[in-house]
Amino acid sequence: MAAVAESRGALEAGRRARGSSRAGRQALGRGWVIATYVSIVFFVLWTVIPFIWMLLASVKTNKEIYQDFTLVPKTLYFGHYAALLSGKFGVWMKNSATISTTATVLSICLGALGAYAITRLRFAGRRVIAVALVCTYLVPSALLFIPLFQIVARLELVDTQAALMLVYPTFTLPFCIWMLTSYFRSIPVELEDAALIDGCDRLGVLIRIVLPLSAPAFVVVALFSFTQAWNEFLYALVFTNSVATRTVTVGLTQMLGEDVFYWGQMMAGALIAAVPPVIMYTIAQRLVIRGLMGGGVKG
Repeated sequence: MAAVAESRGALEAGRRARGSSRAGRQALGRGWVIATYVSIVFFVLWTVIPFIWMLLASVKTNKEIYQDFTLVPKTLYFGHYAALLSGKFGVWMKNSATISTTATVLSICLGALGAYAITRLRFAGRRVIAVALVCTYLVPSALLFIPLFQIVARLELVDTQAALMLVYPTFTLPFCIWMLTSYFRSIPVELEDAALIDGCDRLGVLIRIVLPLSAPAFVVVALFSFTQAWNEFLYALVFTNSVATRTVTVGLTQMLGEDVFYWGQMMAGALIAAVPPVIMYTIAQRLVIRGLMGGGVKG
């Protein structure tokens, strides 16, 4: 009887231990869930609050901005937007759109050719070139704008949009090649071999087989290139000096007077300038996730 009682006691102790450990795991799981939601809320607020601040400041009157310091405008005032759009802001937006789109197209076309050559062709120095491209992407633009300016000056392209169209791919193209290289490696080689057997050449394989299968990666590349070119400031400031050729990032700095900050117009301009990339990422977010996962995991 004593042995039976001891065995029952041991079983009860084991059940209590398992129950306490299960309760501990559940509590730990709830803690992680709470921490996750707190982190999400924090980062959402961190991202959204600047846009809310810009929106509120852009619809305040100058008196509410400079004297009353109100957080929420008493009445909606759209005079800043009217003054902004009646000036050169529309020209700056057009310049940014033209330059960014051209740089994006160049990066996609050249990046696809370069990535396919590194991925599928066999030639001396292939790995060195791939590593050099990544290292080139890591070089800060502050070290490159002087030699690039000398090249642009020799080509007589200073203060032209063509200068920025040629310069912007210097920092967008390396990432495009690296991203597309990682994604091209995930495509089965057998598909390309079958196309080559059927009489297709390398360029035809790239256009008919590889490019259609790499649509998510091209969306990521296009969005990245466009956003980087759209937000670029240093090269646009150095290579352009006239009002007609400025981009929107440089144009916004012209709203700073000697002792006056036109905060209403600056906030309105910054808000309008942030809209195109946000809309693009919102529309293509699913393809962006697929492209990043494919390029990161398969590479």
